[in-house]
Amino acid sequence: HCVGIDPDLFEKMGIVVEDGVLIVPVAAKVPAHLMGSGIGEFSSAAGDYDIMTADWKEIQRHGLDHLRYGDVVLLENCDNTYGRGYLTGAVSIGVIVHGDCILMGHGPGVSTLFSAKTPCIRGRMDAHANLADFMGVPPVS
Repeated sequence: HCVGIDPDLFEKMGIVVEDGVLIVPVAAKVPAHLMGSGIGEFSSAAGDYDIMTADWKEIQRHGLDHLRYGDVVLLENCDNTYGRGYLTGAVSIGVIVHGDCILMGHGPGVSTLFSAKTPCIRGRMDAHANLADFMGVPPVS
């Protein structure tokens, strides 16, 4: 289910299909228990929802302490097909759109690109899974 992705970007992401499963390059995988503000929203087509960062050791354990704007991430057990919620086996792909926040339940924001209620999407870890890399934007020095 495509939620908010330009077809040209989709083509540039290096997504492949293996045995009927989309393999998507991702900078990180986010477990559902770290998702906060935005869960339960009725629409996944607008806005974002946040990775909670109050438990910094858990953030570090999952390698989420190095997220950058534009990083593509996989959300485990997160259904974003028509709203935002927990669903065992669901997989969503999103992009980091804003940074951390000091308010409880808030943190780096994830805007949904696509989602599935079943595990027909898998992530392949890739340090270059970032919008700038996909779009050919040169690094800022």
